[in-house]
Amino acid sequence: MSEKIENTKSAPGMTDEEVRQFVADSDTGRRRPQGVTAQIMLCVAFAWSLFQLWIASPLPFSLGIFVLNDTESRAIHLALAIFLGFMLFPAFRRSPRQWIPLPDWVLGLAGAFCAAYLCLFYEQLAHRPGQPNTMDIIVACSGLVLLLETTRRVVGVPMAVMAMIFIGYIFLGPYMPDVIAHKGASFSKAMSHLWLSTEGVFGVALGVSSGFVFLFVLFGALLDTGGAGNYFIKSALSLLGHMRGGPAKAAVVSSGLTGVISGSSIANVATVGTFTIPLMKRIGYKPHVAGAIETAASVDGQIMPPVMGAAAFLMVEYVGIPYTQIIKHAALPALMSYIALFYIVHLEACKSGLQGIPRRHIPPVGRRIINIIMTVCGVVILANAIYYGLGWIKTVAGEASLFVIGALMLAMYLVLLKFEARYPELQLDDPNQPIIELPDPGPTLKSGIHFLLPVAVLIWNLMIEELSPALSAFWATVFLIFVLLTQRPLHAWFLGRNDVAAQARQGVVDVLVGLTMGARNMIGVAIATSTAGIIVGTVTLTGVGLVLAEVVEMISSGNLIVMLVMVAVASLILGMGVPTTANYIIVSSLMAPVVVELGAQSGLIVPLIAIHMFVFYFGIMADVTPPVGLAAYAAAGIAKTDPLLTGFTAFWYSIRTSVLPFMFIFNTQLLLIDVESIGSFLLTFISATVASLLFAAASQLWFLTRNKWYETLLLLVVAFSLFRPDFWMDMIYPHYTQVPAADLMQVVEKAPDGKRLRLWVEGEDANGKLIKKGMLLSLGEAGPAAKRLDAFGVRLLEMGGETNVVSVRFRSRAEKIGFRQGQKVIAMEVANERPAAEWMFIPALGVLALIIVMQRRRIAAGAPS
Repeated sequence: MSEKIENTKSAPGMTDEEVRQFVADSDTGRRRPQGVTAQIMLCVAFAWSLFQLWIASPLPFSLGIFVLNDTESRAIHLALAIFLGFMLFPAFRRSPRQWIPLPDWVLGLAGAFCAAYLCLFYEQLAHRPGQPNTMDIIVACSGLVLLLETTRRVVGVPMAVMAMIFIGYIFLGPYMPDVIAHKGASFSKAMSHLWLSTEGVFGVALGVSSGFVFLFVLFGALLDTGGAGNYFIKSALSLLGHMRGGPAKAAVVSSGLTGVISGSSIANVATVGTFTIPLMKRIGYKPHVAGAIETAASVDGQIMPPVMGAAAFLMVEYVGIPYTQIIKHAALPALMSYIALFYIVHLEACKSGLQGIPRRHIPPVGRRIINIIMTVCGVVILANAIYYGLGWIKTVAGEASLFVIGALMLAMYLVLLKFEARYPELQLDDPNQPIIELPDPGPTLKSGIHFLLPVAVLIWNLMIEELSPALSAFWATVFLIFVLLTQRPLHAWFLGRNDVAAQARQGVVDVLVGLTMGARNMIGVAIATSTAGIIVGTVTLTGVGLVLAEVVEMISSGNLIVMLVMVAVASLILGMGVPTTANYIIVSSLMAPVVVELGAQSGLIVPLIAIHMFVFYFGIMADVTPPVGLAAYAAAGIAKTDPLLTGFTAFWYSIRTSVLPFMFIFNTQLLLIDVESIGSFLLTFISATVASLLFAAASQLWFLTRNKWYETLLLLVVAFSLFRPDFWMDMIYPHYTQVPAADLMQVVEKAPDGKRLRLWVEGEDANGKLIKKGMLLSLGEAGPAAKRLDAFGVRLLEMGGETNVVSVRFRSRAEKIGFRQGQKVIAMEVANERPAAEWMFIPALGVLALIIVMQRRRIAAGAPS
């Protein structure tokens, strides 16, 4: 990775071909072999995609053929990734690019064998768990060395060095300073733990990469190959290009849409930025500002559901809640972040006096308003018709509903293609050619509506059918492959052209390209998640997570805010130079337990998802933080400007994103937790969005006009009040009162569905120190107390007036938040009757009105607006 940065620094102005090569170097492999070798690489990548589709489908179990368990499928997944990593990523800068040297063939095949060892000798290994023989140790040691070399090539030096440091920590534990010392482990135990078990390389992280992530990355690659990426960009530009700073606003929206299907911020920059950055420069944005806007928008794509750079699927395993809940909690902060960036773009345009690109036809204002209202109403009516109509079909048709719905989906696809044939096909534009006027949004939007159908299938399966993420992605991908095979010949047939056969062949090529590109896009993710497994394995083997908590506690002296700031900075540093997926694995393994443990002792009693989102956001901020933020280097190359200046500007724009974690960890309503009614949702959404806009105005020193220093301070206070109204209300009316825990079981039994109880427990830590901390007991469906507690993973026993924790189920939600056998529940916290915290919005809005009046007076006196 240092090599990539060095190359970019030396040439801040890159051609389009150099930018594409930079992205390939970072994401898909910088080696382009020729001839027979190229065909072999394509076949391996193609086979990898087919393998992943096979294990995700119901076919293995239906046919009883090639049925693999999780460990076996992970082994094959990593074997293919290591092989392609050695083949497509050369060892050094001067290594050949057009052919593959013999040593790389040897290393690639050896690495693939070491990874596949767990599949090839699964039965033998299962009969000697924890008792490796000499061959096992040799394979494990060789596999780790080859994996680290692959990581150095594919992911970068920082990730490889970090993994080596953790391996070293396993053996050097007894020689470490007392505060981080541990008893160490034998070479045999360490190798077995890291390579031959499911606690290290072949653990949960690689399982998520194999089981979920590949399919979503493949789905995105196929969608982009079919032309959806260009459709998103053109649609955003046609809708927003006429506004002030229109191309920059289009960049924000199209990057958000591309981020939904992309797992790489660098690829997002290259896909959207090669078109939008030159347009931004052309209308007057400074080059580093144009690059920074695209960088910030592309990096924020990693926090946008449903993929979130693959972290969403890992959160399911680490937090222990359904995938649909992860999407729900992540949606509002991501949306707020994009809205705030959209507003920052507008403020930059206002400060520079920029305008948009004129449209060909400008309808009257009244007609535009009517069109917007009719479009919104049409979407709402269509969504309800589909939702309730399909629900009615499932009720009436029963088991045959799948075939009925499939036939309706096929009919809709054909109707849409016939409808779209009336409009010109979208072509890739040359971003260096001037755009004198914008295309009409109507024909542009109507030319690719069918691209939304596979996305709709994915969302329907996830949200309505509640299928697993893997099966949902499988069916959506199958439908998307059908679309790619048929869209070109059907379009030609509807237009009456005579090249239907040629277009059908091109459809086959599109599928092959999409399947191979999906596999190449996954090399970095698979290698990064497996290497991150080394860090996770070290944590479970040595208990370094508890050591980190003690270090942070010692430095922060128990101050909650200082502790959170330290964790945020540590997450930022740990995430530098690391892809999104591995980034989350690292910060969730090392930093999330610190917040859970120390936060609970300080009274921070919040759901576990809030803590994981906190560390995830700061890990993602590393993607935009100089000097390692590769997305900024890609954007600077397109903008032909200084990469460091672009990176620092993008970091400043992203300050709004770094504030959100501090807000939602203290106000979990921003994660839509305990937001039950539509009215509550709307109030939360509107207040949080306004707060984001005001914070952006304060950070940019411009609201309606340039801010006075005191107006900036007032804007920050108003934004804080809208984000956290309970901060002020708590000063007047305490939120909770502690009561004895004697009636806990009765309270659990009477609590409604989904109720969360705030408990205080007391028990000894690993060092025998008595610790008191808060816990959030999440209850599911109403029922007997013992059943509800068992579903959560904990069993309590009342004895002698005390309530004790007698057992905690392994990997349950109770264990994840810190319940341990032997603890004693000493108190409960119950909410006090008090006015709603939202009453604090009234004085905050009064202050905002005062700021508006002051700035409007200055505008009337001639200040710029």
